[in-house]
Amino acid sequence: MLKLFVKSFILGAVMVGLTGCIGGMQLGASSAKTTATGSASGSNAEGDRADLEKCDETLGTLAIHEDPNAEWYKILRHDYKLQPVTPVLRLFAQQSNCFVIVERGVAMQNMAQERALSQSGELRTTSNMGKGQMVAADFTLTPEILFSGVTGGGAAEVGGLIGSIASLIVGNSTKTESSAILTLIENRSGVQVVAAEGSAKNVDYGGLISLFGGSTKAEVAGYSNTPEGKTVVAAATDAFNNLIKAAKNYKAQTVKGGLGTGKSGKLSVQQN
Repeated sequence: MLKLFVKSFILGAVMVGLTGCIGGMQLGASSAKTTATGSASGSNAEGDRADLEKCDETLGTLAIHEDPNAEWYKILRHDYKLQPVTPVLRLFAQQSNCFVIVERGVAMQNMAQERALSQSGELRTTSNMGKGQMVAADFTLTPEILFSGVTGGGAAEVGGLIGSIASLIVGNSTKTESSAILTLIENRSGVQVVAAEGSAKNVDYGGLISLFGGSTKAEVAGYSNTPEGKTVVAAATDAFNNLIKAAKNYKAQTVKGGLGTGKSGKLSVQQN
């Protein structure tokens, strides 16, 4: 009985300390939790994040491309067993009303299949699957995720706790950090118009749960669900918000002599 009381007391003190001192998920420098939530339908959004950047009018059409051959993508899929970040970015982009998303991913195969059926005469004549109906992508958004790895908890994370409770947390918590870089390319010119970075940190107390046995796992389950996945989504959220902020303040770069003419101002090379 005494042992159970001690366990309950320590767990309660830990949870109070965690709530007051750390706050779990952090988006950039804030303590906001980071999950992609809600839905989007045209220009309407439901249940979206309160801190998601919005646009009064759309900036253009957008395709999103992840490079499956990039090292970060291999780490994301094979080491962390996480899904691509494209669906998250597509949701944010439509919820923000800053871009109209055009399909350039796996669904293109189905689109091509429908057009092939139309050309073969298998579809009804009123199906209207002819040429010239697809919308061009004005921009391409490319993400890159940078992983800082998983590290053990440090004393700085629990500065407000003392004694044996602090020792428990320091020895049994892990901190997962990641950052995301988003670049926006204008497809007609190939010029990069906006770039932004975002970061996130998630403190996982899953190791601490095991100290108290199976009976207490449900009480703190929210602290131990895929911390790597949470930080990736959080970093993507932070980067997207920063991208939109920069896009709203966009000012075109100019080069004396014109872009791509070989007469690039002070850095031009003498021609033959």
